[in-house]
Amino acid sequence: MSHDHDHGHHSHGHHHHHISERLNKAFTIGIVVNLLYVVIEMSAGFWLNSLALISDAGHNFTDVISLILAMLAFKLASKPSNNQFTYGYRKSTILVSLTNSVILFIAIGAILWESIDRLNHPVELNGEWIAVTAGISILINGIKAFLFFKDQSRDLNVRGAYLHMLADAAVSVGVVISGLFIIWFKIYWIDLVTSLIIVVVIFYSTWHLFRDSLLLALDGVPSGIDIEDVTAAIGQVDGVETSHHLHVWAISTTQNAMTAHIVIASHSSMEQLAAIRQKIKEELNKLNI
Repeated sequence: MSHDHDHGHHSHGHHHHHISERLNKAFTIGIVVNLLYVVIEMSAGFWLNSLALISDAGHNFTDVISLILAMLAFKLASKPSNNQFTYGYRKSTILVSLTNSVILFIAIGAILWESIDRLNHPVELNGEWIAVTAGISILINGIKAFLFFKDQSRDLNVRGAYLHMLADAAVSVGVVISGLFIIWFKIYWIDLVTSLIIVVVIFYSTWHLFRDSLLLALDGVPSGIDIEDVTAAIGQVDGVETSHHLHVWAISTTQNAMTAHIVIASHSSMEQLAAIRQKIKEELNKLNI
C-alpha cells in the first residue's frame, strides 16, 4: 500500500504551520537568552574560579549549539521533497537529534575531566556569588523549559531541547546548594560533588535521547509503536484478509511511515477498496503512523 500524502497535508498544513511558528519563536528566544547568559556565567565562573559555574556555562553553551541545530532541522524538515530526496530532508531531524546527544556526551566528558583536575588542585570559592549566578540560571532555564513543554512529546528534537533546559535548571539548583554550603560550612569540595551529580543527571537524560535517535537513524520501529498492534489494527478493518511484509520506520523525529502488503477480499469493488484504504489510514493515524 502506498502512502497518499495529499489529504494529510491539506488538513494538517495549517496546524503544523502554527506549531512550527510557535517552536520557531521558542527556539529563537532560547538561543538569544542562552547566549547572553553563557557570556555572563562564563565570566563569573572565571572571575570566581568556580568549576560548577564554568561547567554549567559550558553546558549552557552546548544548549545553544543544540538549539541552533534543532532549529535548522525544523527548517530542513519543512523543505519540499525533490527528485533526489524523495522524502524531503525530514531525516535530518533524526541526525540532529543524534548529534545533539553526542555533543552532550562530550560536555559530560569535559566536566568530568575538569573535576578530576580540581581534586588535585583545590581552590577557595566565593559562595554568595556562585549562588546568585546559579539562581538567575534556574529562572532562565525554567522559562526556557516552559517554552518547549507543550511540544516536547511530539518530537525528539523538541524533547532534546526540553530535557536540556530541565537538566540545566536541575544543575543550577545543585550549584545554588553548593554555593550555600560554601557560605555556611566553608566546604569547598561540595563544588566538585555538585559537578559530578550534574554529570549523572545529564548523562541519564542524554542516554535516552541517544538511544531513541540511534534507533530511528537505523530505521528501527519508533518507540511507542508495537508491530503487533499495527497488524491487529489493519486486520480488524472489514474486507482485509491478511497483511504481511510490514515495515514501520521514522521519516523524521515527528513522522512515522509504514509500508505493507495487504490482501483484500477478492470480491471488493473499487469503491470498497477506496473505503478500506481510508479506514486503514484512519486506524494507522490513531497509532501515530
